[in-house]
Amino acid sequence: MGSIPAGDGAHFLSGKETFLPYVPVPKDLTKVKTKVALNLTKRQLICFGSAAVVGLPTYFLTRGALGNTVAVFLMIGLMLPFFFLSMFERDGQAAEKILRNFIRARYWPGTRPYKTENLYKYLSEGGTPIARQGKTAAKATKRKRPAGKGK
Repeated sequence: MGSIPAGDGAHFLSGKETFLPYVPVPKDLTKVKTKVALNLTKRQLICFGSAAVVGLPTYFLTRGALGNTVAVFLMIGLMLPFFFLSMFERDGQAAEKILRNFIRARYWPGTRPYKTENLYKYLSEGGTPIARQGKTAAKATKRKRPAGKGK
C-alpha cells in the first residue's frame, strides 16, 4: 500500500476519487424552522389538519345536494384560508400577526397612551432650565434609607 491521500479517507477505499455533497448552511439561523413530521413545521401541520377538519366534511355533506363540482369548489374555498395561514410569512411574521398589526394601525384610536414632556417647548416659553433651578441629579434622587437597611 502506498501513502494515504489527504482528505476524509473514504475515496481511497473505492479506488475512485469521490466528492462530498455540498450542503448550504444559512448564515442567519433564526430563519431555520424545526420540522416535526413529513418535513412540515408544527404550525403547518396544525393548519393543514384544521383545513382537513373543515373541508372534508363540507365536501361529503354537500356533494349530494349541490353536485360534485360545486362541492369541490366550496371545499377548496373553505380550505384556502388555512393554507394561507400556514404558508404565508413576511419579515419573520406569520399572516395573522401581520393582519393584527394592520388592523391595529388602521382602526385603533389615534391617541398615544404614553406622552413625553417637550423640554424645548418649556424652554422656549420662558421656563428656567432644570440645571439652574438649584437641584442637581444627585440631590433630587437621594433618599433617606430606613434604619437597619444597607450601609
